[in-house]
Amino acid sequence: MSTSFTLAVDGMGGDRAPDMVVEGLALAAERNPSARFLLVGDEGRLSLLLARHRRAASACTIRHTAETIGNDTRLAAAMRSRASSMRIAIDAVAAGEADGVVSAGNTGALMALAKLVLKTVPGIDRPAIAGIGPSARGDVVMLDLGANVVCDQRNLVEFAVMGDVFARTVLGLTTPTIGLLNVGSEDMKGDERVRAAAEVLRVSHLAPQFHGFVEGYDITAGTTDVIVTDGFTGNVALKTGEGAMRLVGELLRQVFSGSLAARVGYLLARPGLERLREWLDPRRYNGAVLLGLNGVVVKSHGGTDAQGFAHAMDVAMDMVMHGFNDRIREGLTRIMALTVKDAPPAAPQPAAP
Repeated sequence: MSTSFTLAVDGMGGDRAPDMVVEGLALAAERNPSARFLLVGDEGRLSLLLARHRRAASACTIRHTAETIGNDTRLAAAMRSRASSMRIAIDAVAAGEADGVVSAGNTGALMALAKLVLKTVPGIDRPAIAGIGPSARGDVVMLDLGANVVCDQRNLVEFAVMGDVFARTVLGLTTPTIGLLNVGSEDMKGDERVRAAAEVLRVSHLAPQFHGFVEGYDITAGTTDVIVTDGFTGNVALKTGEGAMRLVGELLRQVFSGSLAARVGYLLARPGLERLREWLDPRRYNGAVLLGLNGVVVKSHGGTDAQGFAHAMDVAMDMVMHGFNDRIREGLTRIMALTVKDAPPAAPQPAAP
């Protein structure tokens, strides 16, 4: 596809919007000169902020609206609003004016509106939330992170297809390995839906990349590049990992501030600790993606800064430039062909009286 593309940006979404949004957009514009941006929000405020960033201003078209969706806005009210900055940005994708949308606004509203307006890609039963996190062997993709609390065999197989394409387009991996999260690595472990999904993947075009079942500790060990699970389990794993990292940070702070010797030890260990902090910096992993919709939808953390928001925009750009949804359709076609081929013959119908 052409290297020229447009992203719709919710200029008023996020705890520190619109300042953080415009600053992040400016960083992304510097890294991607061919990108264009449809910036939606309060034109007066956005224009003043863009005046500080010449390149970003030249790449932006502002679409004015005074209406926003706050973090405390009820979902029903957000769904009724057709003039909010978030809704107008999503509508631009549906209308073909933009190839994707990025917002740091209300998570529930973004997910609900995106599914309502954009609809799912033909062949996808349910969209999934995917995110990137650190592991001992590099970045790892995990999905679903909460969009679908209950999933069946079909959903898990579709998540594997989408996770494979996501790892290729965003992480740049040529043959990402895929694991199904389970309570054990043995074939007989897990419930029927997980085992059935594994059987499909073992005979699909993803078979060379399919590692099999993985357990909780495999996520951070980097056993596979992609972790597939249902939204309930994925969200619990995500929040547990975030909590564990906060705990480690707090314990390190206590250890290195406990005594004079500890402070001296901190000074000696500071280069390594700075490297660790950079490696685990949440801004590097900012940008959860709602996969399976007719358009790229990226949710930035509402409390991030300009660098974090720019990273979320980079994720969206990678997906657009690499034709993410076209590659999803290709993978689904191959899976569906396999399913039809292996389906048992239909039972004969009784003759009509």
